[in-house]
Amino acid sequence: MLEWLSQFSPVTQALIGTLFTWGVTALGASLVFFFKTINKNLLNGMLGFAAGVMIAASFWSLLAPGIEMAEELGQTAWLTAAIGFLAGGAFLFSVDKLLPHLHIGKDTSQAEGVKTSWQRSVLLVLAITLHNIPEGLAVGVAFGAVAYGLPSASLAGAVALAIGIGLQNFPEGAAVSIPLRREGFSRKKAFLYGQASGIVEPIAGVIGAVAIIGMRPLLPYALAFAAGAMIYVVVEELIPEAQQGEEHIRTDIATVGCMVGFAVMMILDVALG
Repeated sequence: MLEWLSQFSPVTQALIGTLFTWGVTALGASLVFFFKTINKNLLNGMLGFAAGVMIAASFWSLLAPGIEMAEELGQTAWLTAAIGFLAGGAFLFSVDKLLPHLHIGKDTSQAEGVKTSWQRSVLLVLAITLHNIPEGLAVGVAFGAVAYGLPSASLAGAVALAIGIGLQNFPEGAAVSIPLRREGFSRKKAFLYGQASGIVEPIAGVIGAVAIIGMRPLLPYALAFAAGAMIYVVVEELIPEAQQGEEHIRTDIATVGCMVGFAVMMILDVALG
């Protein structure tokens, strides 16, 4: 697969990688054709798994290579990483406050972002779309970094990141479509909304790859930026949502899921990267 991918430009590689992650989102969303409800414990475990993958990817695939690149480029590595990381979090914080969205299980009156009269279904999908932006951006920047031939940026590492993001997108797709079905949507409509939540990833991926090509000094900042954005999503959305439920809901399942997700992504990055 690496040999096949190497014949394409970094932008095309980013597009292929994020089309894969989008496809896995659609695959997860397709579970709505087989299930109308999803056990809350299972949902929490899946959200925890997604959080673990994103935490591991933020360090192993983004921050660590970014720090190495900063050193190779003669930058102050810790400062570059800190600036990029905090900028990524600030970006998602701003988008979170501006983009209208609604988390599953909450009433329309609890919608976040700018007030709007948009339909509940649109607001629900936008909530998931919001944290797919940094995922697509991370994959795009990782493939774009390969173009510079730096030791810390490898095609195998970018592929490992795409695979990891894809793995956590499967439960995310199901976590969108199945609750929508439970709220009264048809199976087809719930699936369409579920897979649509991932369509932003190819867009963000291509933008990330294009933006970083030709701006080599900004590459370490871009990797740290993507890491900061992903960590913001994990702490602000995934972990709190994975811990929600009635008293009988086992929140430790989300914790176990997070540990497993982290380990899987770490193994992928170390083994392939």
